[in-house]
Amino acid sequence: MGDDLITNRKAHRDYQILETYEAGIVLRGTEVKSLRAGQGNLTDAFARIENGQVWLYQFDIQPYKQGNIFNHEPKAMRRLLLHKQEIRKLFGLVSVKGRALVALKMYWKNRRLKVLLGVGVGKNVRDKREDLKKAVAKREMDQALKQARRR
Repeated sequence: MGDDLITNRKAHRDYQILETYEAGIVLRGTEVKSLRAGQGNLTDAFARIENGQVWLYQFDIQPYKQGNIFNHEPKAMRRLLLHKQEIRKLFGLVSVKGRALVALKMYWKNRRLKVLLGVGVGKNVRDKREDLKKAVAKREMDQALKQARRR
């Protein structure tokens, strides 16, 4: 994968990601220019499958500053490009109760913008606390190993 343009840091905190899929995205010129300037936000972005097509919702792209009257709408829904087989498989995975399609990150690949979608199961408070405890324990263990190596 190329350089990450935008990442959704809340996704791994709020969801347990089961599978990931790479999708293309349909954008207009001012949207691409705005993204190149770093004006995108994937924090609340999610995808839905409607009528055999995948749509990305709540993906915030700020209007291009040098744009004119044909500038884009910031939170418009945007179409994602996937093969039919992938869409069918995603529909089967997401139709299970409690699962969602979450946008994880956006990046450049061969001069095209790609979105990494994750099929996620929502975490409850207990799961988040366990993840936090594991992260703290790992950090303390790494620090102890680092100090032991210095001696």
